[in-house]
Amino acid sequence: MKIHFGNERWHQAASLALRYEVFVLEQGISLQAEFDSLDTAERCYFTAYEQQLALGTIRYQQLDKHTIQPDRFCVKKEYRGKGIGTSLLQQLESKAFTQGYRCSVLSAEKTAITFYEACGYTVISDYYLEDGILCVKMQKKLELKLK
Repeated sequence: MKIHFGNERWHQAASLALRYEVFVLEQGISLQAEFDSLDTAERCYFTAYEQQLALGTIRYQQLDKHTIQPDRFCVKKEYRGKGIGTSLLQQLESKAFTQGYRCSVLSAEKTAITFYEACGYTVISDYYLEDGILCVKMQKKLELKLK
């Protein structure tokens, strides 16, 4: 598996196709809700590949000068539970830390809370509906990871 970060058109297309498969077809989110104004030609994505197959993807944006917001995070159904999501999130957090961010705040589907907790996130809100899916806000302090 290789993780690529960038905004090349081929890379964006792979990321968007995977999001269509997971969020629109699998979860029933509308096209209009899934593909938003943040999906610009300049937007960079982290995407995990096995050869030419996109296995997982994530994007992020700045909430404030110290905080990032990862979102549109998904892994192809048959590849879940293999560490792909953890690797993507760790690479995103590492890049964000080197860019000066010290906190990550995200919206987590109820079914993903345990995953995020295992990655160091804590719940900071009550449940709410986002695109018809029950979610909570979660937060993590970003720190330098020594290898």
